[in-house]
Amino acid sequence: MKLTEVLVKPILTEKANKQQQKLRTYTFKVDKRANKLEIKKAVEEFYGVKVDTVNTAVAPGKNKSKQTKAGLIQGVKPSFKKAFVTVGEGETIDLYTNF
Repeated sequence: MKLTEVLVKPILTEKANKQQQKLRTYTFKVDKRANKLEIKKAVEEFYGVKVDTVNTAVAPGKNKSKQTKAGLIQGVKPSFKKAFVTVGEGETIDLYTNF
């Protein structure tokens, strides 16, 4: 897998921002086929930081439905993989300028 395909986008939520400030942990949405070694290599190459640990989690897909004039519309939101990347002491990633 190419390194450009590994990282999809950073996850920027209130909880992720708190983890960045307190634990030096950054959250990324990654390709479901990517493993921890590929994620570590991609973050180190793209952001120029030393990665200490990588933890991953797969968020399951969810059933969604809504009521419209045409009736009930049902669908499924796809599942995705998240990576929690902890960087070295004193290093930071500026996610707001590196989109």
